Amino acid sequence: MADTYIIAELGTSHGGDMNRAAELIQAAAESGADCAKFQYVIASEIIHPNVGNVELPGGPVPLYERFEALEREPGFYLELQALCDRHAIDFLCTPFGTGSLQALVRLGVSRLKIASPEINHTELLLATKRTGLPVILSTGVSRLSDIEYALSVLGTKDVTLLHCVTTYPAPEEEYNLRVIPHLASVFGVPVGVSDHSSDPAMIPGLAVALGASVVEKHFTLSQSGAGLDDSFALDPTAFTHMTATVRRIDAILSLDATDGMRKVLGEFSAEYGREKVRAIIGDGIKRLAPSEERSYATTRRTIHAVADLEEGCEISRENVAVLRSEKNLTPGIEPRHLTDVLGARLAAPVAAGEGLQWHHLLDAG
Repeated sequence: MADTYIIAELGTSHGGDMNRAAELIQAAAESGADCAKFQYVIASEIIHPNVGNVELPGGPVPLYERFEALEREPGFYLELQALCDRHAIDFLCTPFGTGSLQALVRLGVSRLKIASPEINHTELLLATKRTGLPVILSTGVSRLSDIEYALSVLGTKDVTLLHCVTTYPAPEEEYNLRVIPHLASVFGVPVGVSDHSSDPAMIPGLAVALGASVVEKHFTLSQSGAGLDDSFALDPTAFTHMTATVRRIDAILSLDATDGMRKVLGEFSAEYGREKVRAIIGDGIKRLAPSEERSYATTRRTIHAVADLEEGCEISRENVAVLRSEKNLTPGIEPRHLTDVLGARLAAPVAAGEGLQWHHLLDAG
């Protein structure tokens, strides 16, 4: 049995500062991570400027402006790669659109990570498939049909799924970790966990016991940092505790996977309580977690007007984009229908940033 692959999600915690990035990479490597993961941010690939303030764990944030401030040239990511090589830790990065994807491919990355909100971003999935690179795909705030659609585009060769609850921090009892072996059985791919909960060991340990091949956890130098994810990320001490827990469970399972799983579940039940562990393991039916339900439409991608569009305007690639709605904008049509709406004319005006909906259209070309 191979050891669990441990990803330290550094995201944008570097704040665009290479010195801070170097500290993060070194600390992640010393804390036992196999991989340091970043995000290649181009604000216009993710949201519209009219998204306004968004409530995050650290408080309300003018999200577009924050993303714009995190944009960096390709050379920044090339230096991140070099730092990862220096510390013998894998480099991984998430693109959010075809522009950032192409930039990563030009950097010669060996693998790609697609975040949960992009699970329905058809153009990005198609472009990712064309690279031929292995892919890790997170499945938070998604239904089984969403995963099935994404894999119908990506295929299943060299694809790993990460079970996830897209809430920050995520309630442990909503993780339904029995989904991990079920997804592996249904789709025939490796499945891991991307954990946004607060406890450093509970979800990762139980997930590995149930067959997770990957554990991803947010990493920071300090939870009081100014990064978007710092408030719920693990500091080096907590992350080291997590990696030690995972490695201990790897060793137990390597001797006997079945009896090892029972042993680990018994240990966690003794420490955290049988009912809590039972709740976390769940029934294995893939569904939206209760804390995700309200954000299902707004977190994932839909088609949005990039400028004010007048009645009679023809829809083109220049005036619409596939974006996240977040909380302040109305979601639109699913991205898989982008080619269907191109050439259609508007029956009514659509304000900049708002989702393009079917009732807005007169015809399709």
